[in-house]
Amino acid sequence: MKSASRSLNFERIIEFAVAREEEAAAGYAGMMASVKTPGLKDLFRELRDEERDHKRLLESLDPAGAGPLGPAAVEDLGITDGLQAEPPHPDMSFQDALIFAARKEEAAARLYTGLAAGATRAGDRKLFEFLAGREKLHKLKLETEYDKRVLTED
Repeated sequence: MKSASRSLNFERIIEFAVAREEEAAAGYAGMMASVKTPGLKDLFRELRDEERDHKRLLESLDPAGAGPLGPAAVEDLGITDGLQAEPPHPDMSFQDALIFAARKEEAAARLYTGLAAGATRAGDRKLFEFLAGREKLHKLKLETEYDKRVLTED
């Protein structure tokens, strides 16, 4: 019965995470449709596609083989941590788009980190830590882009 219970928890966690990825992909698709700048359309298309890839990854995880999952050691540049994210709008700048997306990924990482801290089962905790690591990778990518495109321009 223990493995059936573990599988059920695993499936619920995956369903929750898949729903978050679908929401993120839809949000980025909406922003892609509303912005006027071609470079921003490309950025939001790439982010949408990455969220879709995460969804496929989550759906491919096997509850029986998920034991070795763990958080990736992901560097946090912290570049956007103190910056205010403006709500998306059609005329937003590339800088504002990067800040918005990085803050969104940070919020998702914090959600999964909090869920990991509250998990009572080691397997569930590892799965949440893995999910937090994936979101941190997104943030790192966005902050690296911010460093290249925004900070080096000044």
